[in-house]
Order: sequence, then structure tokens, then C-alpha cells
Amino acid sequence: MTAAHATARRAQLFDELVSLFLAEGFTHLTLDDIAARLRCSKSTLYTLAGSKEQLVRAATVHFFRGATERVESSIVSTVGTAGRLTAYLSAVGAALQPASRQFMDDLAAFAPAREVYEQNTAFAAKRVQQLIDDGAAAGDFRSVHAAFVADVAATTMARIQTREIAARTGLDDSQAYAELAALLTTGLTAGGITAGSRS
Repeated sequence: MTAAHATARRAQLFDELVSLFLAEGFTHLTLDDIAARLRCSKSTLYTLAGSKEQLVRAATVHFFRGATERVESSIVSTVGTAGRLTAYLSAVGAALQPASRQFMDDLAAFAPAREVYEQNTAFAAKRVQQLIDDGAAAGDFRSVHAAFVADVAATTMARIQTREIAARTGLDDSQAYAELAALLTTGLTAGGITAGSRS
């Protein structure tokens, strides 16, 4: 097997591993289970990572790296800062849609994978802040405290990803991200909600 084939096979295994974990979670799966489901040997799994714990973390990194690339590519051709903010949040929701409740529960309970999730949420919060700053600089958004708005967005994003929003509102992830995008763009654009306003 050439180096190129080995790299392609490795990427394929990670894709299959991520699909398995997203659908079913990972806590209940042994390495034997995983090898059987992926139709490979345990020794092949050990070429990906040295233990199940390392394999879970590596798969989580693989998932979020791919998700980040898809989210970023979704806003490249989007016109206008408000449009980019909406597209970004909508793409985050779409990227997380395949994640089952079991996967999210397992992710929350396993510190090495949870840290990856938290790092990506922090990155997303900074990206939202950057998009808000860009909108304010372009005059598309009102002058706001971007770090505060981004923190509110990040907190909501974390609650969406842990399914708390779904439990409280009945919205699925993609619907919740669409609502968050609408709330932010309405509040940030001229004529939106202003500080101290009254109903």
C-alpha cells in the first residue's frame, strides 16, 4: 500500500468512526465492537490511536475539524455581514445535526472529548464576535459590545449543542440556530432592539 493509499484509508476510517459515534455515541462501545462495525482489525485501530480514549478524542477532533471547514466555506460567497452571520450560525447548526443525543451525552461526560468541544465553541464565539465587529465597522450593525453579544451567542450555542434548548423549547438544532441567527441580526441591524427600549 502506498503512502497516499494509507492516508486515504486512514481518513476513510476516521470518517466511518465519526459516523458511528455520531449515530450511537461511544461510551458503550469496546474496541472489539468498533473494529467489528468498521470491518477492520483492532491492530488497524491502534494505527489511529493507542487506546479507546485516544481514539475517541482523535475522532472528536476529526469531526470538529471537518465541521469547521464546512462552516467556514459556507460564508465565503455570502454577501453582506448580516448574511454572513446568519449563514455562519445556520451552518454550525447543520454541521451538528447528525450528532445524536447519545453522542452529545457521551461527549459531555468524557473530559478529553469535552475539551475539544469547548475549544470549538470558544472558537465559534470568537468568530461570531469577528463577524459582529465587521458588521459594526461596515455600518451594517449598530455599535454594540461585541464581546458581550458573542458571549451570549456562545452560551446559547452550548445549550443548543447539549440539547437543553431542544428539551425546553422543542426546537431541533437547525431550528434553534436559525432562531439565534434571526435574534442576533434583528438586534444588531439598524432599527433593531436598542438598549433601554420598552415594549
